[in-house]
Amino acid sequence: MLSSFSVGLFGLAILLPSTHARIPRLPRQVSAPQFINATATNVSSVALSINTKDTSLRNTTAPYLYGLMHEDISHSGDGGIYAELLTNRAFQGSNVEPRTVDGLIGNVIVDSENPVVPYGPVLTGWAPIGDVRLTLDVLHPLSDALPTVLQVDIPANATGEVGILNYGWWGMDVSPQTYNASFYVLANEPRYYNNQTTFTVSLRSNLTGETFVSEQIGPVTVSTFDYTQLNASIVNTVTAPNSNNTFALTMDASDVAGQTLYFGLFSLFPETFKDRPNGLRKDIAQAFYDMKPQFLRFPGGNNLEGVSVDTRWKWWKTIGPLKDRAGRPGNWNYFNTDGLGLMEYLEWCEDMEIEPVLAVYAGFSLDIWGQAGMDWPQDRMPEVLQEAIDELEFCMGDTSTKWGAKRAEFGHPEPFNIKFVEIGNEDWFSSTYPRRFTFMYEGLKAAYPNITYISTAYNENSEYTIDIPAGAYWDTHHYEEPSYFLSNFDFYDNWQTDTENEDVGVLLGEFSVYQLDTPDGVVNFSNPADVHVFYPRMISAIAEGVYALGGERNPKTVKLSSYAPSLQNRNWYNWTPNMISFEADPTKTVLSTSYWQQLLFAHYRGTETLPVTNSQGDFNPVYWQSSIEETTGSVYLKVINAGNQTMPLSVTIDAAYSKVNGTIMQHDDLNGFNFVNNQTAIVPYPLGANGTALPAKSSNGSFIWTVPIHSITVLQFDL
Repeated sequence: MLSSFSVGLFGLAILLPSTHARIPRLPRQVSAPQFINATATNVSSVALSINTKDTSLRNTTAPYLYGLMHEDISHSGDGGIYAELLTNRAFQGSNVEPRTVDGLIGNVIVDSENPVVPYGPVLTGWAPIGDVRLTLDVLHPLSDALPTVLQVDIPANATGEVGILNYGWWGMDVSPQTYNASFYVLANEPRYYNNQTTFTVSLRSNLTGETFVSEQIGPVTVSTFDYTQLNASIVNTVTAPNSNNTFALTMDASDVAGQTLYFGLFSLFPETFKDRPNGLRKDIAQAFYDMKPQFLRFPGGNNLEGVSVDTRWKWWKTIGPLKDRAGRPGNWNYFNTDGLGLMEYLEWCEDMEIEPVLAVYAGFSLDIWGQAGMDWPQDRMPEVLQEAIDELEFCMGDTSTKWGAKRAEFGHPEPFNIKFVEIGNEDWFSSTYPRRFTFMYEGLKAAYPNITYISTAYNENSEYTIDIPAGAYWDTHHYEEPSYFLSNFDFYDNWQTDTENEDVGVLLGEFSVYQLDTPDGVVNFSNPADVHVFYPRMISAIAEGVYALGGERNPKTVKLSSYAPSLQNRNWYNWTPNMISFEADPTKTVLSTSYWQQLLFAHYRGTETLPVTNSQGDFNPVYWQSSIEETTGSVYLKVINAGNQTMPLSVTIDAAYSKVNGTIMQHDDLNGFNFVNNQTAIVPYPLGANGTALPAKSSNGSFIWTVPIHSITVLQFDL
């Protein structure tokens, strides 16, 4: 990564020095963008004509154009969309802090929660209740995957309530709903008296100690040989005043005094999106679903590759019962539980009715010291290929296959359908991608010929250009200034012809405005406060929208696109800006300007593009693109005014229309943004609301309207 933000469990985020050096790369066939100040461009008016009658001039819009990208960065998975409320639920691992040190290239781990073993297990997030002693134990493992458990010693003279509490991911939401709690418990035989024990699970205020709701389990006789999983449904009717709350597991000391109990794999889930067990946090998932995305690219991103070869995302270790998932050191300086594993990602796609874009490991891993990592030797690449083939068998194989049977065993006998597979992630950092891509592509294509395969590099590395096969795609990533996106509005107009990639598609897999315009147009990934964009601004949405229009104009080339990163836990994050930021309290989830731009464009994509000619005015500062939705007979015209002056617009359509309406997002200040204290500062609203002018029809039948400054609008003409 380029820079890192970190916090203690209960602290606020602070900026740390850069933890990963960005290796210089060639621009993606774009000449260095010139500094553009669109707000200074003066155009008197724009006159457009939309052709609906000559169907030979239309192109089918890209059906999967707008989608999602997710990897576990900035606690977007654990502590984010993965709905588990308990932090450090299974004592799997912990955080580290990499930095540069004198005398060494790149980074080393200079600090870690576990001071002896980086990424090692810790007690972070847990605290005792009453007179108990908490330690970690490895002599009584829950499973091979989860060898570390919590040992709770209760002194013989203990009285009253005893137990443990968990602080959650910087708190937890307590609201009217049913929570599902579970944990594993084992008694120490020499100290166990064979009496029955009643366990109480509860949700409490961390500020006042008030118990909002509780549920008893038992009495039960705890086994001294095998772990027993205990479960409880907690039906809550209370709304806590804030999210500074805890989960408690308690016992009466009279039942357990003088005993030792071992606990493993605690869990507390709220109600989830589509009521999926082990599923997604409702508010975040609903925000994604409301966008009408068409695909989800997962699991990364850098987090696919690992901070070493052995810590790569081993898909087969992310499936099955949670007690059999060891987790792994993630690429973003914290341990991943792998509760959000391959099956959960596929079910995410299923529940949102979207297509998986599955990124498979391709033989390149990053390293803790920086971006240039470890490449697999060619004679070992068959192992990497087999991993990917097995993964696809798990996804798509019938139940007669080894991995298809495993999928059925884990609750999904019906195969998933995988249309897109990405071979690696950002492999331009590696000098060996040409041989690795060719090997993986040929092997995967032979096994699964109907899948569309995606290369993660083309010409970014100065040492090579990837020969992308016909029918395959190229995934291009851009974290840029606003001017970059404006100046490359037409980049894909002739890209296939100019680069002799006539049958190659493009995935705009990661893009966002990262900093404000600077005179030299060079992005500074050390995030200087005067130019870095911490939250997407109005100028971000405008620039990203212009870039998106460039994709819409070229559906034969640009097939898919996704803003990135998508999610940020505001308490602990590696990267800004992000499309959605959040904390434990779902009422404080912030949908950014970039989110609303993406939603607006995805909702009004149309089924075919329509040709638009301009008899007056040109692109910049106004940009446009038109399409038609054949199922409804609606014509859409997307109009972006990047300028600081209103723009008279007239539109003529060669077909009669009954009415015109529209949706607009606009802000007078290009630097305006949504934030936790004003979540709706900039949101789309219907034309005519908030003092905006309604569209009008002129005497000659054309549509006339004045386009507001700094605005993104979708006009809808009903034929």
